[in-house]
Amino acid sequence: MDTIIQLSERQEKIIDIVKENQPITSEAIASMLKLTRSTLRPDLAILTMSGILDARPKVGYFYTGKTSLSYISEKIKSIKVSDIKSMPVIVDETISIYDAIVLMFIEDVGSIYVTSKGLLSGVVSRKDFLRNAIGGIDLNKMPIGMIMTRMPNIVYVEPEDSVLDAAIKLIDHEIDSLPVIEENVEAKGYKVLGRITKTTITRLFVELGNND
Repeated sequence: MDTIIQLSERQEKIIDIVKENQPITSEAIASMLKLTRSTLRPDLAILTMSGILDARPKVGYFYTGKTSLSYISEKIKSIKVSDIKSMPVIVDETISIYDAIVLMFIEDVGSIYVTSKGLLSGVVSRKDFLRNAIGGIDLNKMPIGMIMTRMPNIVYVEPEDSVLDAAIKLIDHEIDSLPVIEENVEAKGYKVLGRITKTTITRLFVELGNND
């Protein structure tokens, strides 16, 4: 089977029994394996939680046709950006480049989001800061608005987008983070609600792996 988790020999037998006899109760499965229901309970829980089997009250177990790989894929697609977004670091576009650099290192982030009148106007990354620092400009006098990437060239996600959509954008655009935005129709702009980073995605995958 094409699975992420390593199934035991007994779990493989349970799957075969369910495939051939579905729907089938746990009592019937235990009888066919000559085991008690309590002995099978952990195996059935693993197979159900991994999405390989489906359990219906008073009916029994069904084989879903899914591998644990497809289950994890569906799980990732079902998780919304709003579920895992973190707090963004936001500055006004009038702040100096120097002050923004200090803030970036204090907060230990890879990107800072820039706003004007409370709405997203730009984004600055560590690479942007490094490029301009090497250029010899006066970091104390130059506002961050002079070096930021401006809308509409900012790649972003919305709260209802899936985590998979966010991960694809991070990879395709070779960036470290995405602002999570909400459109403000009246102000004709976007409010920053949070951020999604490569670290956010990695942490989610680790959590899903540990849960399996």
